[in-house]
Amino acid sequence: MSKRRATAYLSGPGIALGLASLVPIAFLAIFFLLPVGGMLARGFLPEGRLDLSGVPEVLGRARTLRVLWFTVWSSAAGTVLTLVLGLPVAFVLYRLRFPGRGLLRAIVVMPFVLPTVVVGVMFRSLLSKGGPLGALGWDGTWVPILLAFVFFNLAVVVRTVGGMWEGLDRRAEESAAGLGANPWQVWRTVTLPALAPAVVSAATLVFLFCSTAFGVVLTLGGLRYGTIETEIYLLTTQFLDLQGAAVLSVLQLVAVVVMLAVAARTRRSREGAVQRVGASAAARPPRRHDIPALAVTALAVGFVLLPVGSLVVRSLRVGDGWSLRYYRALTDPEATPALRVSVMEAVENSLRTAVDATVLAMILGLIVSIVVSRRPRGIGWRRVISSLDGAFMLPLGISAVTVGFGFLITLDRPPLDLRSSPVLVPIAQAMVALPLVVRTLAPVLRSVDPRQREAAAALGASPWRSAWTAEAPVLARPLLAATGFAFAVSLGEFGATSFLARPDRPTVPVIIYQLISRPGVEHLGMALAASVVLSLLTVTVMGVVERLRVGSVGTF
Repeated sequence: MSKRRATAYLSGPGIALGLASLVPIAFLAIFFLLPVGGMLARGFLPEGRLDLSGVPEVLGRARTLRVLWFTVWSSAAGTVLTLVLGLPVAFVLYRLRFPGRGLLRAIVVMPFVLPTVVVGVMFRSLLSKGGPLGALGWDGTWVPILLAFVFFNLAVVVRTVGGMWEGLDRRAEESAAGLGANPWQVWRTVTLPALAPAVVSAATLVFLFCSTAFGVVLTLGGLRYGTIETEIYLLTTQFLDLQGAAVLSVLQLVAVVVMLAVAARTRRSREGAVQRVGASAAARPPRRHDIPALAVTALAVGFVLLPVGSLVVRSLRVGDGWSLRYYRALTDPEATPALRVSVMEAVENSLRTAVDATVLAMILGLIVSIVVSRRPRGIGWRRVISSLDGAFMLPLGISAVTVGFGFLITLDRPPLDLRSSPVLVPIAQAMVALPLVVRTLAPVLRSVDPRQREAAAALGASPWRSAWTAEAPVLARPLLAATGFAFAVSLGEFGATSFLARPDRPTVPVIIYQLISRPGVEHLGMALAASVVLSLLTVTVMGVVERLRVGSVGTF
């Protein structure tokens, strides 16, 4: 049996699966590697010859060093704060049983799929002069950026760690407690070591998302605070310094590869742990020693709801009274000369584009997930699958600015002259959603015991029928969840879309940024109202996703 399994990639369904995998590989090569390579070539091969003379100059700039330092320390601080806040919340929402737990899970998960530009608008409305917390004087400082990092990434820690925590067998903890260990000692000596792979994986992803946050920093940082991501944007769009942008893109690429390698290694450990847990980890009612964790959870929920509430309130506040004026203006294409279309037309564009991007991401993501979930015995095939898995995670961390600008400078000649084509936006959004689809589906497929397929084959089922029998029952709900997740992410994508969206077909995040970039109370009010509309769309989708949650294998 092991010999047949080792050669499964060379015959029958293995050949068909290998051929099918060429489709997402070609997609990745054309719409990711080619644009990124084209961007780097413009920077390092300006006249057809390799020119690295500018690298020391770019890395030696005072501004570059300042940007690198801010990226590193703010991402590290955001990661630590998110872990400190997220671990107690994960415990409460995944190990305790109480009324309203499902609603709290949905609230905590909500920020992750909100468009980053909307998150920036939320914290501006909260902390700016006239906002609920404007008296703190934090507007224009680095504090809103750090708070936005925690707000946006809290769901990553809660779902990644909570998903594993939910499946841990309680018997080891109960044995330690029976031997006299107090709750802190049980946590430190039993629970934390079991959760370590999930904690490291979550920390790696949070650092990655913080360091590549674009809309948040662009909205809140202004000219004073910037990360590698926003610096690439400025060098590309305002200074046309393609070599400087290329140097920072390569630096970012190296860091992303290292972080993804760490995440992949810890994820494999995590998935192995998920397969070994028993079914005895039923949630229990809260106890007295859970009060600190419950208090932190209440604080976290308040932290999530406060900027959301501030956004809604300020969108309804007109002068000294209350009005739907800004919402009515969203349907009027002549409400402001700053826009060529009404915001509601942009909503329609966003929905159509998100549907196209979701269909594309799901087709490609399902193929990739099936391929990378297979576990051949041969070392060579395992390395091929591991490399393929890692390759499709790269779009998570590579600058969306690099990809978006790369589209414009590489896809400009037949047969790929797509610069003016509306298909570029859904393709770019599908590229962003694709890694998240794979991260949702692949762990579920890996959790299927290969002996189930072997048993079906032993009963006379064909290889295709064996795979369908073993995997289809566990894949239905994750497929629906991944579809909703991809749709929500596509709906709010801003980085690459800001380059590629046509002026007559903008998406809502692009419209919001255009509005907040212009002075005037009317523009700000419309941006707040548009942010509320987009948030309602994404939250509704994520509410459905939460109800289709994938058991103990987390989404991230």
